[in-house]
Amino acid sequence: MGALVKPKLLTIGPVVLGGKTPVFILGPCVIESEKFVRRMARKIAAACAAEKLPFLFKASYDKANRTSVRSYRGIGAREGCALLAEIGREIGMPVTTDVHSPNEAAIAAEFIDVLQIPAFLCRQTDLIQAAAETGRVVNVKKGQFLAPWDVRNIAEKLRAFGAQKFFFTERGTTFGYNNLVADMRSLAWLRAAGYHVIFDATHSVQRPGGAGDATSGDAALAPVLARAALAAGCDGIFMEVHENPSHALSDGPNQVPLKDLPKHLRMLKAIHAAVS
Repeated sequence: MGALVKPKLLTIGPVVLGGKTPVFILGPCVIESEKFVRRMARKIAAACAAEKLPFLFKASYDKANRTSVRSYRGIGAREGCALLAEIGREIGMPVTTDVHSPNEAAIAAEFIDVLQIPAFLCRQTDLIQAAAETGRVVNVKKGQFLAPWDVRNIAEKLRAFGAQKFFFTERGTTFGYNNLVADMRSLAWLRAAGYHVIFDATHSVQRPGGAGDATSGDAALAPVLARAALAAGCDGIFMEVHENPSHALSDGPNQVPLKDLPKHLRMLKAIHAAVS
């Protein structure tokens, strides 16, 4: 893809992609309850404030892509987005969540700062169009089935539908047999194409369907890949955080324990400073 090209700064409230500090997208996988998600937001905000790091708070109102029909999904689009917006105002940080249909994109746009297109839906033109036409910032998760250079087609769609601010998230490539591989070259290729790119440390260590009727994973490796990704030169890290991952209602095997977040933030901040 040629020499590395540094894209223009992308500002989302106090968060700046391509700025002097790494961008962090942090939060639990799903809204398990109002009390839970508020508590998580406050504790994550306190950890980030101690390191003088702005961040995007994330949580899903609906986990539409669960392995089993019996899995917990969430609380619904309007209720969830309204709650996230309220939390964002409380902690003074922008919020993000994933949308699964044009209708959900319209609902989320009333409340949410960054609309996230899930990896399995990253080629869905109607969804991309709906998200772009809201005028909100759009984050597209690169599908596990795409090569890095394939995202140029997604970028072309976004621009065609009027998106002015968007970025991509790398979350690993399917390897088959319940495994993913994180290729750090992808980060360089995406940036060389002129895109901002976040590395999703959580979902890159998933083992999809690895527990039979649920996804398993290697949460202990998420910080390892996050360090490698920042050293490779990405704009920031997406990392799901939970106060008690073993009791999480979704993606517990891949979420970083909240108590470990401060040390990870310090390390990742230092690595970003060293390579910037």
